[in-house]
Amino acid sequence: MENQNTNPLLCDIETGLCQVPSSVPMERTAAIQVGQKPVKIIYFTDPICSSCWGIEPQLRKLKLEYGHSLEIEYRMGGLLPDWSYNSGGISKPSDVAHHWDEVSQHYDMPIDGDVWLEDPLDSSFPPSIAFKAAQLQSLELAIKFLRKIREMVFLQKKNITRWDHLAEAAQSVGLDVVRLKTDFEGEAKAQFAEDLKLAQKLGVRGFPSMFFADDWGNQEFVYGSQPYTTYENALLNVHASIEKKEIENQWQRLFFRFPSLTAREFSELSGVPRQECEAYLQNLTEQGALSRLQTKNGDLWTIERP
Repeated sequence: MENQNTNPLLCDIETGLCQVPSSVPMERTAAIQVGQKPVKIIYFTDPICSSCWGIEPQLRKLKLEYGHSLEIEYRMGGLLPDWSYNSGGISKPSDVAHHWDEVSQHYDMPIDGDVWLEDPLDSSFPPSIAFKAAQLQSLELAIKFLRKIREMVFLQKKNITRWDHLAEAAQSVGLDVVRLKTDFEGEAKAQFAEDLKLAQKLGVRGFPSMFFADDWGNQEFVYGSQPYTTYENALLNVHASIEKKEIENQWQRLFFRFPSLTAREFSELSGVPRQECEAYLQNLTEQGALSRLQTKNGDLWTIERP
């Protein structure tokens, strides 16, 4: 599919990139400070970035194989400020619906574009600020919150700019909803502004964007949705001595680590051939071990907790 526009919601399937409006390449002027683990990734993303949803299988595999030596710092990039620019061949939310269905097929990750027909979002800023508010409580819970709101918008067709949906997601992952609301209306806005400022300093033009760095100043940059080996090679180019950890690929262990998985994710992590995954997961569903959320472009399996 040809993509000669710069509309952020029409992600380029060839490059795997959702590009911000009116963006231009900039010189990367900010240094990356590494924490306690040997390598840090600064990951610029957005809650409604379809290409970012497309790399969830690769990202989750990276966490399982190298998470012991890797810190991932999530930053919000501001994909859709509003609809005022009317650029890139679309002028209204409904124009995005078919594109999201195409992206779903390309990445083999379930996305239902009908949210843009039924309850369209007017901006990605509110869920981005909500994520920053979640980070103020817990970095771990914030990542779970981000996953939850992505499932809401991509699979459940929920408008995640609405506070009731954000509150529901927060409660489901164990966040303090009252505090989240306070931070959402206060400190989180400043935190989001800092993310946008850092993105500009690093020359971020779209999402996903990942900066790999170590304490010795070695850096690698991965732009757009890429195969798993691209992320792994970037990590090893920065810090060649990092050892891969073998994934405990039994279904119980995978769902304990990641309570919800798509068929593509399960295949990536378990080694079960992709064409066999639906039947494998459906069998577990029929046994009562998993629940299945069905959508027109693919399904999501969630472990049944006692």
